[in-house]
Amino acid sequence: MPHILDAIFKPKTIAVIGASTKRGSLGHKIIHNLISFGFEGIIFPVNQKSPYVYSLKSYKSVLDIPEPIDLAIILVPKEYVLEVVDECGQKGVKGIIVISAGFREIGGEGIKREKKLVEKIRQYHMRMIGPNCMGVFNTAPDVRLSATFAPAEPLPGNIAFISQSGALGAVVLELARHLQLGLSMFASMGNKADISGNDLLEYYYTDPNTRVMLMYLENLGNPRRFFQICRRITKEKPVIVVKAGKTRAGALAAASHTGALADSEVAIDAMFHQAGVLRVASIEEMFTLAMAFAHQPLPKGDRVAVLSNAGGPAILATDALIAQGLTVAEFSRETQRRLREMLPEEASVNNPVDMIATADQESYGAALEILLQDKNVDSVLVIFVTPVLVKSIDVAYKIAGVISKFPNKTVVTCLMGHEGVLSGVEELEKHKIPVYRFPETAVRALAAMKEYRQFQQKKKGQIRTFEVQKETVKQILLKARQEGRSMLSSDEVRDVLKAYGFQLAECCTVHNAEGAIAFARQLNRPVVMKLLSKDITHKSDVGGVKVDLRTEAEIREAWREILANVKMRFPSAQIDGFVVQEMVKEGKETVLGMSYDAKCGPVIMFGLGGIYVEVLRDVSFRIAPLTDVDALEMINSLRNSPLLKGVRGEKPVNIGFIIENLQRLSQLSSDFEMIKELDINPFIVSEKPEQCKIVDARIVIA
Repeated sequence: MPHILDAIFKPKTIAVIGASTKRGSLGHKIIHNLISFGFEGIIFPVNQKSPYVYSLKSYKSVLDIPEPIDLAIILVPKEYVLEVVDECGQKGVKGIIVISAGFREIGGEGIKREKKLVEKIRQYHMRMIGPNCMGVFNTAPDVRLSATFAPAEPLPGNIAFISQSGALGAVVLELARHLQLGLSMFASMGNKADISGNDLLEYYYTDPNTRVMLMYLENLGNPRRFFQICRRITKEKPVIVVKAGKTRAGALAAASHTGALADSEVAIDAMFHQAGVLRVASIEEMFTLAMAFAHQPLPKGDRVAVLSNAGGPAILATDALIAQGLTVAEFSRETQRRLREMLPEEASVNNPVDMIATADQESYGAALEILLQDKNVDSVLVIFVTPVLVKSIDVAYKIAGVISKFPNKTVVTCLMGHEGVLSGVEELEKHKIPVYRFPETAVRALAAMKEYRQFQQKKKGQIRTFEVQKETVKQILLKARQEGRSMLSSDEVRDVLKAYGFQLAECCTVHNAEGAIAFARQLNRPVVMKLLSKDITHKSDVGGVKVDLRTEAEIREAWREILANVKMRFPSAQIDGFVVQEMVKEGKETVLGMSYDAKCGPVIMFGLGGIYVEVLRDVSFRIAPLTDVDALEMINSLRNSPLLKGVRGEKPVNIGFIIENLQRLSQLSSDFEMIKELDINPFIVSEKPEQCKIVDARIVIA
């Protein structure tokens, strides 16, 4: 069954509305590109003045064309676009590309014009790329569509590209051709008024000619849908994204620890990670990864062999491998024996293999074949530094011949130099072998392949749904909102958390020292005293917390000291009372949190807690809802996660109970979008679940 976007990417008939006889104009360039690329369909120029364009019969209106039209490419001035779209709708056109600018990107009247344009698209049940875009292409041999005004003609291949920038799209096409990287499909989205990056991802995923998908994005129109789509499609095809427009300005207004640590970019990073999307920092890095993913199989493991004719680059490569979390392969004895037999005495037969500067193409070929035969080697990085007597093209030719015998093993290459290696680079590119200028860049590609393989192998995980008192929480939140409060009281926070099954340290709100003493007697164990004030976010910053109070005298003294501290450091603060709480001594302090991102939804945080959480920044983030696998990843990704698993004879904490609480927080956050921020800090965790307790928490609502 045909896909709705086939009208744009696989048309049989195209009307170019605004086609021109003037060389250098967009209307002329589009016709030229369609013809020169060999479009396997019929082209109908639409031009009100010229009877022929590019030797093709021209028509004054799309309505005059005698054949049905699949795709209309519109290049008329902005004032005439709506009229032309009406005619396309009457003609029954199903797909349009609006190259014309002058819409939302210019503001004012342009915004209104684009709104009317979208209304017409919906009215006629059409789909549209643009407006203000560069067009699309499809290099499939039965289509051969180049509906862009880009100067570079695309090479056929297996990489699909989506660009939010037309100008950058043109640069990418030119760079891809320079690197001999073939593309399957391309779309410049322009204003994304109708067809979005999400639509294109789903379409590219179904394309049998596409193996890798690349995206340049300035914003995510619907991040949650992007998340759902990518989580499904990246299990089979990698998605590599350059996301521009980073900022942390939003974190400045955050009240909680979580809000201060989680801005929109953190949310997007978390979403990309969970969805298996490979985020890169630049177009250059995107092509670094694309070269490897497009032309090499995924390594079956992390063990990398390095083959070089120079010691320095080999050492750089080894350092990079370790830094990127890859493993320097340990060769079998047989491999070392065979290398020793063929290499000079001065050469190193350990990993990295340094064949020394006398190594020629025969040495490279023989050594590479030996390494690829070793079962302890998953991938090989081949480095060549141009010596005086060996030609790079000869070495490249030999490398290509050996690689062709091992289609299931990963090989990347690095030819260092410039003029001396150009012919070798071209030879490797001709054989679709990734070639880089520096060892570190080649290692970055291998590390990305490792990351993607791990995502593919990761278990799906389960989203737990707990029995909770949802109505209780709803009433608490509505009451606070009706009273115009954004911050829940201490008692309200406790009631919300209890309703969702969290374990809290026993406590009581008091308004005088006698009340604190009475509660401490009732507990019959040491207590903590904490200030309550809606004006003070972090109580410890103003000396508002006193711990391990054992006697009446200590409680009275703590009361006086806290009042004195607040009077000195924040004299205008309103004191709402004090919380007296059981002293939870044993365990590790962790933090659980949530910050609601307007586009991505609830962003869950976990880390090592206490008053230094914002200084240490040993935290991880994921988008709700969390699976148990997501939660475990959050724990394991902390730099200091070994502290939770037991070090120096200490007993490990209950990791399963942390996972349960992260999933409870995920459920609470997903159930109530009005919760803007939630901070549980510290959540003290121990070996036994019954000993794990929340000591302090805050909830902010929208």
